[in-house]
Amino acid sequence: MAILDEIRRFWDDDAARYDDSPGHRPTSAAVQAAWTAALAGLLPPPPARVLDCGAGTGFLSLIAARLGHRVTALDLSPGMLAKLGAAADAEGLDVAVVVAPAHEPPDGFDAVMERHVLWTLPDPLATLRAWRQAAPTGRLVAVESMWGDADPVEALRGRGRQWLRRLRGEADDHHGPYPGDVRAALPLGTGTHPRAVTELVARAGWAVPRLVRLRDVEWAASTELPFPERLLGVAPRFAVVADTSRAGSPR
Repeated sequence: MAILDEIRRFWDDDAARYDDSPGHRPTSAAVQAAWTAALAGLLPPPPARVLDCGAGTGFLSLIAARLGHRVTALDLSPGMLAKLGAAADAEGLDVAVVVAPAHEPPDGFDAVMERHVLWTLPDPLATLRAWRQAAPTGRLVAVESMWGDADPVEALRGRGRQWLRRLRGEADDHHGPYPGDVRAALPLGTGTHPRAVTELVARAGWAVPRLVRLRDVEWAASTELPFPERLLGVAPRFAVVADTSRAGSPR
């Protein structure tokens, strides 16, 4: 599939500098602690078999492994997974890696998680259905942000944040822009909204999706921002959590 080849090339090219962005891999102890607490509350109790889809350089995978889960990281980009593997080895963490597109996951998991992946999927609905098959009695934890044209107010705030970063001379988060033809082919390519994500999860057959606002993550991240960017804060973070049956629920 040509579009997947373009997506793979983009992320392979991006792998070298991806972790340089604080938004991709926060190094602050407070932000790391907030993410760790959030993930501990959203995933099943450890040791669960957790599949991290679109794992990239392993932000969620490494946290889950530190929490005692048995983690498999799935990504289309070998370059991104190589960075993940090096980071896991440096910490002595056991994280299995699988090079494959998000809609072709292995099976046999207790939970499937993702972070900021749905926007770059050519068919997010079909992929969410495939994830349900990968965890037939398990849980979905979809971690996303509200950004882009999905919300006019957040779009304005996002442009303001970008303008301030450029004014300070900061490098962009990525090595270059996402290919225009690729973005145009993505259903969520111009932004994600909690309503749209929740509706997709429900349509994919996950039972009773619950929306969780990640306020502690937002607060910790906002304390790291310089003035005046701190006045704009960070994009709203949220998780859509669902199970394969109505009996399941976050602990």
